[in-house]
Amino acid sequence: MTLFRSLTGLLALATVAGLILLWPGKVESKIGQGIAAKSEAAEIERVEEFACEGAGTQRCRRAVARLQSGPQTGKRAQLDLGAGGLNPDLAVGDVVRVVRNEVPPGARLPPDQLYNLTDFERRTPLLLLALLFGGLVVLFGRFRGALSLVGLGLSLAIIGLFVVPAILEGEKPLLVAGVGSFAVMLTTVALAHGLGPKSLAAILGTAISLLLTIGLAVLFTELTHLTGLSSEEAAFLQVNEAGVDVAGLLLAGMVIGALGVLDDVTVSQASTVLALRAANPSLRRRELFGRALDVGRDHVTATVNTLVLAYVGASLPLLVIFSSTELGFLETATLEIVAKEIVATLVGSIGLIAAVPLTTALAAQLSMSLQRSELAGVGLGHVH
Repeated sequence: MTLFRSLTGLLALATVAGLILLWPGKVESKIGQGIAAKSEAAEIERVEEFACEGAGTQRCRRAVARLQSGPQTGKRAQLDLGAGGLNPDLAVGDVVRVVRNEVPPGARLPPDQLYNLTDFERRTPLLLLALLFGGLVVLFGRFRGALSLVGLGLSLAIIGLFVVPAILEGEKPLLVAGVGSFAVMLTTVALAHGLGPKSLAAILGTAISLLLTIGLAVLFTELTHLTGLSSEEAAFLQVNEAGVDVAGLLLAGMVIGALGVLDDVTVSQASTVLALRAANPSLRRRELFGRALDVGRDHVTATVNTLVLAYVGASLPLLVIFSSTELGFLETATLEIVAKEIVATLVGSIGLIAAVPLTTALAAQLSMSLQRSELAGVGLGHVH
């Protein structure tokens, strides 16, 4: 138990040191109006169709919207929607986001070119969905559910306040993602499960598995010659944020993506081992390991399937596009835009599989040093 506490303490100290050394200062934005301009809300009052100039039989569209925010609140804006199919269909009552074009001094723009449609207003439905999610988590998880929401908030805060700004500042994305992942893991596991035997085994199991995942990600990114430049977002960053290592950014995404399933599996396995040991203190370490591993196999099978389907679901539009071409499966799979998802999925899955025996062995070893009174209740805090 003392050894486990010492190792966890060293990991925590190293993580804090990494956070201090890599913590970003104020990051200056290099991205201009094209992507990051401030938009305002506007409600569609009227949609008109008219014959397009020089477009044959095509019909063009124009919308009139009343601004709901910003210094021009209450005024109307004309939006040129172009030919049908080039912009989303709008209906009276829709709330959208619009951006006012910058006009040079002395210049004048036609009324329908003063504002551009950027997107739909989605804040209200997204807020309702988030409230529904949070309410259900608290309803079913009660106090632990509320703690998990706090942990989720801390995770997002670490990513938003540390990981993203540090990468933008020019730090190595993989190093930043590694430190950020350890910080997320330590805070969420400790918050949700305390720092008892179960958490100690889970933290060390997750840490080792995460290091393995990082090693595999680096190795197979090199072997498959992934550059990180296959997406429009990466190309945009390369142009506008020259200090960002896009290949490292690809690796960072793999690491953070794998963390989400790793800590769930490791906590579950540690919980299983300690529950079995508490129910039957006479079990020897080898027998305890074998029984817990049987449970872990079922968990891994379901979780790997979940991980693969999550990546497939995110890439479905891409798969549909390539399925409509004459490229075969193998040639499609070797394209970087597809290969990077395959590497991320398989690397994350291997790390997940390795986490089960690693955490089971650690928890079994730890349980041998615990008294019956220390085992009481320690395995009952993680339920699927």
